[in-house]
Amino acid sequence: MPAKSPSKPSAPAAGDRAAGAVHPAFDWRRIAYDALVSRALDDVEETTNRNRTSVPKDHLVLYQFSARGHEVAQVMLGSRLTGRHDAAGAYYRSRPLLLALGLSAEDALASPLGRSGGFSDGRDIGVVCNLPRRDGAIVLPMSGDVGSQYTPAAGWAQAIAYYRDALHDESYAGCMSVALGGDGSVATNGFWSALTMATTLRLPMLFYIEDNGLGISVRGGMQTPGGDIARNLASFGNLFIRDGDGTDPGQAARLIDEVVTHVRGGGGPALIRLTVPRLCSHSGPDNQKGYRTDAEIAEDAARDPLPKLRGYLVPAFMSEQAWGELEAEVARDVAGALAAARARPAPEAATVRRFVYAEPPRAGDADTLGGLSAAELAALDGSETPRDGGDVVRLAEAVRRTLRTELERNPKVLVFGEDVGVKGGVHLVTEGLQKAFGPGRVFDTSLSEEGIVGRAVGMAAAGLMPVAEIQFRKYADPATEQLNNCGTMRWRTANRFAAPIVVRMPGGYGKDVGDPWHSLSDEVRFAHALGWQLAMPSNAADAVGLLRSAMRSRNPTIFFEHRSLLMTSDGSARYPGDDYVIPFGKARRVREGERITVVSWGAMALRCTEAADRLGAAAGVDLYDLRTIAPWDRAAILESVTRTGRCLIVHEDTVTAGFGAEIAATVAREAFWYLDAPVDRLAVDDVPMPYHPVLLNAVLPGAEAIAARIETLLAT
Repeated sequence: MPAKSPSKPSAPAAGDRAAGAVHPAFDWRRIAYDALVSRALDDVEETTNRNRTSVPKDHLVLYQFSARGHEVAQVMLGSRLTGRHDAAGAYYRSRPLLLALGLSAEDALASPLGRSGGFSDGRDIGVVCNLPRRDGAIVLPMSGDVGSQYTPAAGWAQAIAYYRDALHDESYAGCMSVALGGDGSVATNGFWSALTMATTLRLPMLFYIEDNGLGISVRGGMQTPGGDIARNLASFGNLFIRDGDGTDPGQAARLIDEVVTHVRGGGGPALIRLTVPRLCSHSGPDNQKGYRTDAEIAEDAARDPLPKLRGYLVPAFMSEQAWGELEAEVARDVAGALAAARARPAPEAATVRRFVYAEPPRAGDADTLGGLSAAELAALDGSETPRDGGDVVRLAEAVRRTLRTELERNPKVLVFGEDVGVKGGVHLVTEGLQKAFGPGRVFDTSLSEEGIVGRAVGMAAAGLMPVAEIQFRKYADPATEQLNNCGTMRWRTANRFAAPIVVRMPGGYGKDVGDPWHSLSDEVRFAHALGWQLAMPSNAADAVGLLRSAMRSRNPTIFFEHRSLLMTSDGSARYPGDDYVIPFGKARRVREGERITVVSWGAMALRCTEAADRLGAAAGVDLYDLRTIAPWDRAAILESVTRTGRCLIVHEDTVTAGFGAEIAATVAREAFWYLDAPVDRLAVDDVPMPYHPVLLNAVLPGAEAIAARIETLLAT
C-alpha cells in the first residue's frame, strides 16, 4: 500500500510536463481522439439546433446538453477506468467519459436524436446515458435529477469491498467506483450522503468534481462557501484531495493519476476538483447571455482545453501533420456516425409499455445487468404450500426468521439501515442478526434515507441482494428520487439495467397511538411508483411468503410492515416454513360468502375479519386480503363481485385518491352490470393520523363501523 498522502488540496505544480515529454500513464492519441470526437458531436448537435428552420425536424436534438470545455480531463479519467469491475455514476455532461470507455459515436448521436437502440431506445433524454458490460468498467444509469448519481456509486464501491473482502473474489482487488458531478451537485443530499459513506467506510471511491462555476445561472459561491469544495473539505477525515486546472493537460494528468493510484492502492476515497470552462449555454433552450457578461464568456473561451491539449501534444508527442491527420480521421468518423444515426428508425411505439417490470426474455432483448443471475435464482427453491405444525409467531419474528434463513442460504444478501445492526431495529425485527452474520452483512447506516436506498441500488446493480430498512414510512420521503430512479431503471434503459432491491418500512397506526409522522400509511404513493412491487401482509405467515418472494424477485419491492402488527400479537400465525413463498398479485380469501365482497389489506384486513365474524355466516361476506397492492389480484376481486353484486373496500390510507379508488373504478368498469349497489369505500378521513387514542379511533375504521357499513350495503 502506498504511503498515505496528505488529505488536502494540492497546489499547482510547476513543470507538469518536462521538456519534450508527456505524462507516461496515458494513451495520448486515444485521449486526443476521444476529446475531438466529443467536441465534434457537440458541434453537430448545437449547429443543427441553431438552424432549426432549415433542417429536417427529425435531425433535431429535442433536449441537448453539451460537454464543451469539460471533455479533455474527463476522457483522461475514462482512460484510467481499466478495472474489471470499475463503475462510474455520472451525469448529463459525462458523454466524453463514455466515449473513452468505448461508446460508439453512432450510439452517442442516435440517443439524443431519439432513434432506436442506444442508451434507452428513445425512452430517455439522449445524454442521460448508461453503459452495461459484464467484464470491464460500466456506467450506471444516469438520471435527470441532480446529485442522484453519488449514492449508487457509493453502493457499488461498497459492493466491491464486499466481493473482495467477504466473498474473497480476487477479481475485485484494485477496482474502484467513480462519481462524476458538477459544482452545483456538491450542494445536494446525495453528494454529502455518499461522502459520509465513503469516508466512514474507507470505500474505494473517487469523487470527480468538474467545476465550471455555474449551476445553470447560479454562481458556485451559492453551492458551497467560497465556491471551492476541495478547499472546504480539506479537514475531512479519510479523504485524499487534489485540486487543479482541468484545462491544463499536464496538471490534470498528474492529479488524475495521483487520485486513481491512491484509490486503487487501498488508500480509501479521494476527491478531485478540476476547474473547467462552460463553453456554451447550460442546455439547448438556455441562453447564457441573459446572466453572463460578454467578458465572462470570452474569458471562458480563452480557457478552451482543446487548444491547450494540442499545444501539450504537438510537437512533444506528435507532429503537426499527425494532429491534422487525427482531426481528419475524427471528421470522417463523426460524419459516418451521424449518417448512420440519422438512418436508424424511430423506436417502435408498440414497445413503449415493455420493461416496466421484468419479463420473460424475447429474441433481441438486452441482457440485463443487476440483481441475482438466473442460475442463482434457480438455485433458491420455494414452495407455495405452507409447512404443517409450525409454531405460532408474531409478525416481527416471522420477518426475522425469513431474513435469517435467506442470509444463511444466499451469501449475497445484505441487511442494513438506521439502527438495524447493534440495536436490531427500533421494532427489534433484526435483533440478533448482526451477531449471527457479522457487521459486514447486517449493518447500521448513517441517517440518510437517500443514502440507504441509493446504496442499495448500487449494490443491486453489482449483483448483490440488498434488503434496506427505512425506519418509518414517512422517513422514505427524502429518498423519493432514489426510489423513483430505481423503479424506472429497467424501463428507461430498455432492459439494460435493473436494481431489484427490497425496502422494508414500518408504517400505519401503532398500539393505541398514532401521529402524523411514524403512523403514516400512504401506500398509494408506492402503488403509483412505476416499476415497484408493493407487499402489505396482514399476518406473520403471509409476511414470510411475501418477503421471501420479494428477495428472489427480479423487480424492486416495498415491503410494508404494519406498526400495529409489529407492536402486538395481532396477526400472529403459524410459521409456514423456511421455503414458503407467495406469488405477488395473489389475494387470500379469508371468509367465503355470496352476498357481499369485502376487500382490504394490512392491519385493516384483521378488522374486516372481526367485522365479518360479528355478523356471522348469514351476512355472506366474501372477504379478500389483497396482500399485495402492486400488482393486485384484479381477477379474484372481479370474480367475487360478479357473484355477490356488492363491494366494500376498507383501507387505512385516506379516502381521497387512496388505492380503494383504483379498485372501485376497476369494479365499476369491469363488473358494472353485476352490481346491485354502489361500490363503497370505508377509509381514514382526509386528515393526518392523530396522536391521542380518542382522536385516532375517531378516524380509523373499526370492526363495529365496518360491520355497520356492510349491513347498510346489504340492505341497499
